[in-house]
Amino acid sequence: MTREAADGGKAAVGAPTDGSARSAALAGRALLLRLGLPRDPAAPRHLAAFLVATVATVLLTRGALAATGYPQVGGATLHIAHVLWGGLLLAVAVVLLLSYAGPVVRPVGALLGGIGFGLFVDEIGKFVTADNDYFYEPTASLIYVVVVLLVLLAEALHGRRERDPVELLAGAVDHAVSGVTGGFSPRARRQARALVRAAGDQRGTAEVRALLRVVEDDHEELPDITGAVARWVVRCTYRLVRERWVPWAAVVVLTGAGVATVGRGMVAWLQGADVPGWVVTGMLLSGAGSLACAVVGLVVVRRSRESGFAWFRRAVLVSLLLTQIFLFRLDQWAAVTGLVVDLVVLAVVAAEAEVARSRRTEGEGASTTT
Repeated sequence: MTREAADGGKAAVGAPTDGSARSAALAGRALLLRLGLPRDPAAPRHLAAFLVATVATVLLTRGALAATGYPQVGGATLHIAHVLWGGLLLAVAVVLLLSYAGPVVRPVGALLGGIGFGLFVDEIGKFVTADNDYFYEPTASLIYVVVVLLVLLAEALHGRRERDPVELLAGAVDHAVSGVTGGFSPRARRQARALVRAAGDQRGTAEVRALLRVVEDDHEELPDITGAVARWVVRCTYRLVRERWVPWAAVVVLTGAGVATVGRGMVAWLQGADVPGWVVTGMLLSGAGSLACAVVGLVVVRRSRESGFAWFRRAVLVSLLLTQIFLFRLDQWAAVTGLVVDLVVLAVVAAEAEVARSRRTEGEGASTTT
């Protein structure tokens, strides 16, 4: 045996081949990634659009039915319930999402799916009562619970877990799928390149970067209504927090809402409101929890603006995820007003917390370079 052959044999035994290295890298990834299930980097926006469309559809449907006297479509013998239209729109959304590759169709699917699901879940009262009662009193609370559970599911899938770099690279490849056939608009090219930069040095990064370079420029693209609305909301929110009084006005509203909720719960308790006792108890406890978080924020914000507004954000989330459930059971239309106020306050508080975080990061960076 020659020395070269012996050295080659030693190398084959002692050093891993490229195939074994790739296998080791794959084995170290999360189970869903090994199964070929990377998360879409744009999924939080699509899910938010789905949920907003769901809630808006329920509110518009109930408002329109109340304004028109709850008409029955179909005549004396038939009743074409709007749950059927909801199912049809859900089916159309699924067909579209299963038919077209790439990210372009997802905003449309999210919007149609949200409208369809809203029409479906609005009739939940008929599904849980023996007499098919659309006006079943806890219906509003049940709808809100369903939405909250979906929000928590979306948060569990996308909120807490950091994205693996290969997921970001897969997101860039996903953009390239539509770019190969229809070209890149400037916005789509920026998004794809940003994902590649965020992915860092991964196997295949150079190839994906080269693929993006050969995609042609094309300014025509399917309008992304949900993305445009999301960007508009973000711009307006950050423009608001530049006015120094706006964040503090939001905090005043948040604290006042907590006091009002506790006070209303006490009144309902003392006057014996015509609702189950657990509704009043839940409203009192959740309202007190939200108020406590707001008070802690007021104490902490003097030392750290970032920490203080993080506590204010917790106060709003307690109200949204818990208090509103009981308020919808007590008075659904008053709860709708509270929901809108909570969402506005949450947007302002979250934006202010992000601004405070950015200032701290910039300050730490400046102190490091000096």
